[in-house]
Amino acid sequence: MDYSKSVIPSHLFGDRGSNLVVINPGSANVRIGLAQQDAPFSIPHCIARRTAGANQSPRRNVQDQMLNSQVTTAQHVEREKAYDIIASLLKIPFLDEEVVNNSHPRKMGRVDVLSQQNSKKEIVFPWTDVFQKSPSSGSSMEPESSSHKHETSESPSPQESNSGDKPHSSESKYKEYICGEEAMRISPTEPYCLRRPIRRGHLNISQHYPMQQVLEDLQAIWDWILIDKLHIPHSERDMYSALIVVPETFDNREIKEILSIVLRDLRFSSAVVHQEGLAAVFGNGLSTACIVNIGAQVTSVICVEDGVALPHTQITLRFGGEDVSRCLLWTQRHHQTWPPIRTDALAKPIDLLMLNRLKESYCQIYEGEVEAIGVVHSYEDGLPPGSHKTRLTSLNVAPMGLFYPTLLVPDVYPPPPRSWFKDYEDMLEDTWHIDFPRRPDVSDGLYSGVNNPLQMWDNYPYMSNQQKKEDNISLAEAITKSILSTGRIDLQRKLFCNMQLIGGVALTSGLISAVEERVLHAIPSNEAIDTVEVLQSRTNPLVVAWRGGAILGVIDYGRDAWIHREDWIQNGIHIAGGRKYKDSYYLQAQPMCYINS
Repeated sequence: MDYSKSVIPSHLFGDRGSNLVVINPGSANVRIGLAQQDAPFSIPHCIARRTAGANQSPRRNVQDQMLNSQVTTAQHVEREKAYDIIASLLKIPFLDEEVVNNSHPRKMGRVDVLSQQNSKKEIVFPWTDVFQKSPSSGSSMEPESSSHKHETSESPSPQESNSGDKPHSSESKYKEYICGEEAMRISPTEPYCLRRPIRRGHLNISQHYPMQQVLEDLQAIWDWILIDKLHIPHSERDMYSALIVVPETFDNREIKEILSIVLRDLRFSSAVVHQEGLAAVFGNGLSTACIVNIGAQVTSVICVEDGVALPHTQITLRFGGEDVSRCLLWTQRHHQTWPPIRTDALAKPIDLLMLNRLKESYCQIYEGEVEAIGVVHSYEDGLPPGSHKTRLTSLNVAPMGLFYPTLLVPDVYPPPPRSWFKDYEDMLEDTWHIDFPRRPDVSDGLYSGVNNPLQMWDNYPYMSNQQKKEDNISLAEAITKSILSTGRIDLQRKLFCNMQLIGGVALTSGLISAVEERVLHAIPSNEAIDTVEVLQSRTNPLVVAWRGGAILGVIDYGRDAWIHREDWIQNGIHIAGGRKYKDSYYLQAQPMCYINS
C-alpha cells in the first residue's frame, strides 16, 4: 500500500532505516519517526512550562500572544468583500442577504462525513491533568507518562480527567513541563504558559520569547519524543543519525541552529538536511513537479525539475489551515449559528484543537449551500467541557479563503519580527572567503586545530542565500507565478500538469478541482498553456515530505553530505560561555540532494 515500499526493497528500509531518525518540523506539528516506520509520530509542536506561580502578574497562558492583533475596520470590510465574491462563485447568498422563503429554489448540500470520521468529529477534548502522580499510585512521575494518546493526530483517551479539579493529596506536585497535545489542553486557570518555538514558518523569536528559550524548547520537545515515543535514550543516541526535512521558509541561520540542536544537544552521531519540497517529490516517486505545501500556518510553493529544487521559483504565503479554522468560526458567528460561548482560537489552544477538528470533518469546496449538524464544545475555565449541537452553515466558504486571503485576515496572527536577523545581515551574502573576527570573550584554546573555520565547508554545496519571498497573493496566483518564473515553455507545461498538493489542508474535499479551476483562470491569456492538472498523491499528503526524507536517507549510500557531530562542534559552532550565535554563520548549511534518481 505504501508507495515507497513498492519501489525500494523492504530489507533496505529494515537495514538502513532502523538507526535513521527523520525529523520534519513545522509551525503547528512536528513529525518524527524512524525511517523504517510506515508513518511518523505527528505531535503538536508546542510545550507548556510551569510558571512561577498562579498569582503571577501579568499572566500569559500563551508566550507570544502579545504579537497577535485584532481585526481592523479596514480588514473587516475587505473580509466581507471577499465573502461576497466567494458567495457569487459558489452560488450561495451574499453575506447579509436576506433569504426570502420560497422566493426561488436554492441549491442545497449536506456534508456527508465519512464513516471513519464519525467518531472523530464528536470528540470532546478533556482538560490535561497537570499533576504528577505519586509513586504509590503506580503512575510514573515523568511528564510524558500519559502521552501515548497523541502519537498521531487522533483523539485523546476519553478516560482522562474531564475537569480542572486538582487532587488534594499532599504528595501531588505540578509537572515541570508538558509537551504536545496535552500542552494545548491545559486549563487557562493552571500555572502554565504555552510556547510554540516555530511560528509562521520561522523560529518564534521576539522580545517576549528570547532565542535561547526558543531553542531550549525545541530541544525539550524533540528529546521528549525521542525518549517517550521512539524509546531512544541519551545513552544510545550516538548510534543514530538524523535526517532533517526543513520547510522552505527556514533561513540559513535557522537551519544552522536546528543542526546544532540535533548534533550538539540531542547528541546524534551525524545529520543531513533536505528541503521539504524536494523530499515531497521523492515521497511521491516524481522527478519534476510543482509542490504546493499547504501547512497549518504557512503555504509554500516551489518547483522541482529532475530532482533539483529551483530556488527562484519558491514563494511563501502567510496563511494556512489554522487561518481556515479561525475563518470557519467567524463565518458561523456572523450567521449566528455559533452557540453563545467564549471561543478564542488565539488565546485558548484547546479551542483551536476543536476548530481544527470541525474544519477537517466538515469543510468542503462545492457549489451550493453546504450545511451540517455538528457538536461544538465549550471550554470554560475550570469547568468540564460543554456540548452544544448546532447547525453549521456556509462550510464551503472558509477553505475558499486560500484563493481570497483577505477573507482569512492572517494578519491577526503575524509572523515573528525579524529584528534578530539584522545584526547579521552579511550572512545573507557570500561569506565563504571572509575572515571573521574571533570573539573577544572566547579564549584561543577553543580554536586550536582550526586554522580556518570555513575550510571544512569549502566543498559543501549551498543555494542562494536570499531572503525567502513572502507574497500577499492568492494560492492560485502563487502557483501560476512560481511556474511561469521558470521561463521555459516546455517546463512550464510539464509543471502545470504535475502539481502536487501536500499538507493537511490538501485533504479538503473538492480542493483539487478548485485549484485546477482557479490556476487555469490565473494563467495570463498570452501564455500558450491550456491544461492544468493536480496529481493525486500516492502517499498521505500529511506525511509525504517525511516519507520522502526517509527514502532519501535510505538510498543515500555515500552519505557524502552528512555532518558528523565532532566536526560540527569543533568547526561549525563554538561552545563556551553560553550560546553565542554570531559564530553560527560559519556554515552555509542548506538542504541539497545528493541522490541520482
